Amino acid sequence: MSLRKQLFLAICLFLLVAFSGSFFVGLESSRDQTLGQLRSHAQDAATALGLSLTAQIDDPAMIELMVSSIFDSGYFNSIRVVNIVDEQVLVERNAPAQIEAVPGWFVNLVNLRPEAGDALIMRGWEQVARVEVSSNPQFALAKLWDSALGSLIWLLLCGLLSAAFGGWLLRRQLRPLDKMVKQAEAISKREFLSLPKLPRTPELRRVVLAMNQMVEKLKALFTEEATRSEKLRAASYQDSLTGLANRRLLDEQLADQLLISEQSSDGHLLMLRINDLIGLNQRLGGQRTDALISAVGELLKHLTELPERRTWLPARNRGGEFSLLTPSLDSADAVRLACEISATLENLRLTGVSDCMPVAHLGIVAYHPGEPASHVLLRLDQALTQARQHPERPWIHLADCDTSPTPSQHDWRNWIDDALTHGKMQLYFQPVVQCADTSQVLHHKVLARLLDPQGEAIAAGHFLPWIERLGWSARFDLAMLEATLDYLVANRWPLALSLSGSTLRDHTQLQQILELLQSLPELAPLLTLEIDERQLPPPEELQRLSHSLVNTGYHIGLQHFGGSFSQIGNLTQLGLAYLKIDGAYIRAIDQFSDKRLFIDAIFRATNSIDLPLIAEMVETQGELETIRELGVFGVMGRLIGPPEPM
Repeated sequence: MSLRKQLFLAICLFLLVAFSGSFFVGLESSRDQTLGQLRSHAQDAATALGLSLTAQIDDPAMIELMVSSIFDSGYFNSIRVVNIVDEQVLVERNAPAQIEAVPGWFVNLVNLRPEAGDALIMRGWEQVARVEVSSNPQFALAKLWDSALGSLIWLLLCGLLSAAFGGWLLRRQLRPLDKMVKQAEAISKREFLSLPKLPRTPELRRVVLAMNQMVEKLKALFTEEATRSEKLRAASYQDSLTGLANRRLLDEQLADQLLISEQSSDGHLLMLRINDLIGLNQRLGGQRTDALISAVGELLKHLTELPERRTWLPARNRGGEFSLLTPSLDSADAVRLACEISATLENLRLTGVSDCMPVAHLGIVAYHPGEPASHVLLRLDQALTQARQHPERPWIHLADCDTSPTPSQHDWRNWIDDALTHGKMQLYFQPVVQCADTSQVLHHKVLARLLDPQGEAIAAGHFLPWIERLGWSARFDLAMLEATLDYLVANRWPLALSLSGSTLRDHTQLQQILELLQSLPELAPLLTLEIDERQLPPPEELQRLSHSLVNTGYHIGLQHFGGSFSQIGNLTQLGLAYLKIDGAYIRAIDQFSDKRLFIDAIFRATNSIDLPLIAEMVETQGELETIRELGVFGVMGRLIGPPEPM
C-alpha cells in the first residue's frame, strides 16, 4: 500500500475516533441537561395548567378546551386530568410517539426518554383533580441530530482538507524518492544520473547523497574500464601516428570480407605507398615527413566520413604504406576514388608538404569472397609495381581476372524493384545461443535472400551493395520488418533484425517503421532491432532515435561493436539490450593473448552496467572455449549454426 493511501486511511481513522469520542462525550453531557429541561418543561406546563383549571374545575367543556389549547401549543406526549377521588380520567390528550427526520438508530442510541410532571387542582382547600403532563423529546432529539450532523460535516471537511494538504505535502517531501527511483532505473538502463538538487529534509538528504556517491562510483568504475579497453584496442589495432587502423586490423577485416557468408560481397582494396620515404626523411627532416604521413592519414579519414562510406577501413600498414578496404565498391567507383585521392595528393605536393613528384603511387584490385587473402595482396603488389612504371598516371586499377558475365545496373534495378514490390523475399535465421550452454537459444538473427527472375535465392552480400547504390536501403528495411513481423504473428520466438544506417537517417521511412512497430505492441518482447556500430548517427540524433524506438516497447541491440569503444559512454544512455562484438576481434582469440585481454576489458566494462555481450562469427571450438572462459554471455557463428530457412 502506498504512503499516500496509508496517510488517507490514517486521517480517516483519526477522524472516526475523534468524532466518536466527541459525539459520545457531548451526548452524555447533553442527555442530563436535556432530561432536566424536559422535566422542567413538563412540570411548568402541569403547574400552569393546574392553576388555570382551578377556577374552571366544575366546567368540563372549559377544562377540555384549556387542555387542548396547552397540548396543541407545545411538545407533549400526553396531558391527562384525573379525578383524585376515583382516579377517573376527566380529560386526556395523546400524541403518537413518532419522531420525524431523525433515524431510528439515532433515537435508540441517544435513548432520550420522555419526562413527566404533575400538579393538583384545588376547590378551596379540597384536592379535586390531578394534572399529569408527559413531555415529548422530539424537539431535543432533532436538535441533537442536527448538532451531530454539523459536527460530522465539519470533521469530514477538515479531513478532506487535511488529506489534500497532506497528500500535497507528502508528494513534495517524497519527490526526491521519485528521483532516486529514476536513478535506480537509469542504472539498470546503463545510464548514470546524479541529483544536483538536494532535499531540505535531513533524512532524505542523507539518502540522496549516498545515492549520488554510488552513481558517481559506478560511473568512475565504468569509465576506468572503458578507458582501459580503449587503450588496449588502440595498442593492438591502431596506428599511433595517424590514428588509423594498423596492418593487423586490416588483415582481420580483409579476412572477414573474404569469408563466404550471407553478408559477404565483392569489393576493392586500395594500397597507397609514398615515394622514397627514406629520401624524404633525409631531405625534409623527420618532422615534415611525419606531417606528410599524417596528412595522408587525414586524407583517408576524410574519405570515410560520408555515411555511405562508414564501412570502409583506412589503415597504415607500415612506414609510408597505407591501405583502404572498400567493401561493396564497384570498378567504376573504384576508378573515381583513385582519381580523387591522386588529385588530393597533388595538392599536398603543390602546398609544399612534399617536394617529390608524384607524392605516392596507388594500386587498386578487386576481391571476391572465397579467394585467399594472399592472392589479393599479390595482385595489389603487382598493381603498385605497374603504377611505379607509369609516372604519367600514379595509380593502376588491376583488371578483374573473372570474365564471367555480370548483370548490368539496369538488370539489378529491375529485378530488385520487382522483388521488393511483390515480396519475393525469403527469410533465413541464424541462432544466437548462450555461451555457457549452447543448447539455450537467446534469439535468431534474421537474414534475407531475394529471389531472382529464375526463382533462385540470392544471398544478401550480392544485392545489398546495389540496394545501397540505388538508395533503397530504407525501403528494403521496411520490407524486411514487415516480413519479420508477419512471421512473428504466426511463430512466437525471439528474433533480431538489423536496420541500415540509411534507414536511421531517413526520417520519413523511420517514422513509417515506428508507426508499424506501434501498431503491434504485443510483438515487442520478441523482436530486437540491431544497429551497426559503423553506421551510427551523431550522439544527439542517436539518443532521440533510441528513445523513439524504446518507447514502442521493442528492444535495441548494437552489432559489429569494437571499433569505436571510446564512444561507449554515449552508448550507455541508449537502453541497449546487448552488444555484439565484431568477429574481427574474435577470430583466433585462442591464439592471441592481446585479443583475449581486449575482450576481457570489454567484458569488465559492460558487466559493471549489466550489459550482455555476444560474440559474432565464432568459427572454431578453440574460440568458443576461450570466450566462454572470459564470461561472454552469448555466441553466434557457423560453429553454432549457419543461416537456414525455417
